[in-house]
Amino acid sequence: MVRRIVLAVLVVGALALLTISFRSPTSGALHDVQGYGATALRPFQVAAERVARPFRDVYGYFSGLASAKSENAKLRTELRDVRRTANANLAAAQRAGELEKLLRFEQGTSYPKDYRNVNTTVTSYPSGPFAQEVTIAAGSSSGIRVNTPIVTADGLVGHVTNVTPDTAQVMLLTDADSSVAARDVSHGVAGLIRHGQGSTLILDRVSKALQVKAGDIIVTQGTVDRRYPDLYPYGIPIGSVLSVGTSDIASYLTVQVTPFAQLDSLDAVAALISTKHR
Repeated sequence: MVRRIVLAVLVVGALALLTISFRSPTSGALHDVQGYGATALRPFQVAAERVARPFRDVYGYFSGLASAKSENAKLRTELRDVRRTANANLAAAQRAGELEKLLRFEQGTSYPKDYRNVNTTVTSYPSGPFAQEVTIAAGSSSGIRVNTPIVTADGLVGHVTNVTPDTAQVMLLTDADSSVAARDVSHGVAGLIRHGQGSTLILDRVSKALQVKAGDIIVTQGTVDRRYPDLYPYGIPIGSVLSVGTSDIASYLTVQVTPFAQLDSLDAVAALISTKHR
C-alpha cells in the first residue's frame, strides 16, 4: 500500500514539474534548479559515455567486420563470374583456332581425295589408361559410320568403333587394340603403328635390314590391295620418329613415334566421310 502511495506522489510531482516548466518563463528559480541539476549530473553523463564507448566501438568493429565479409563474398562471386566468362572465351578462342586449322587442312594438298569432313567436338575423354576411347558430338545422322577415320588438323586420331544418331565412340591410336598400316615417307619403309609407352606409338614390323632415322615422317599407308581396303586413306600424317633401336633377340627394329595429334587433349576433330558410292 505504501509503495503505491509513493508511486502516485512521484507521478503527480513529475506532472506538476512538467506543467510548471512549460508555463514558466525562460528564467527563474525552476530553471536555475534545472541548470544546477544538469551541472551536477554532467560528471555522471561523461562517465556513462566513457563506459559505453568501448561497447559502441566493439559493436562498430563487429558490424564493420560483418559488412566487410559480406562485401568480400560479393567480390569473390563477381571474380568467379569474371573468371568463368574469361575461361569460356578462352576455350571458344582455342576451339575457333582448331576449327580454322581444320579448314586449312581441308583446303590443303594433303587432304585425301574422295572424302568430305564433318567437323565436331570431343565430349568425353578416356576413363583410364586401358580405355583409350573418346566420344564425339556427331553420329550417323551426319554420315559417320563404324570405321570412319577421325583426324585433327595435325594428324590421325583413330577410327569410330560405335555410333548412334548423334554421337560416336572413337578408338585412339594409343589403344592396345589399335593397329594402323603406316609408311615412313622419308625412306619408303612400311610397318604397323601400335600403342607404345605413355603417349608414344611404335612403328612395328620393320626389318633390321631397313633404314629408319629419327625425325622421319610417318603417314597412313592406305589401301595396297583393292581386295582388302584399308580403313584410312593414304597420306594422313601420324607422327615423327623419336628414336630407333635394335636388340639382338628381336627380329625387328624398335621404332618409337611421337604422334602429331595431341591425343590427351583433343577438342575439335574431323570425321573423314568417303564420297564414293559403295
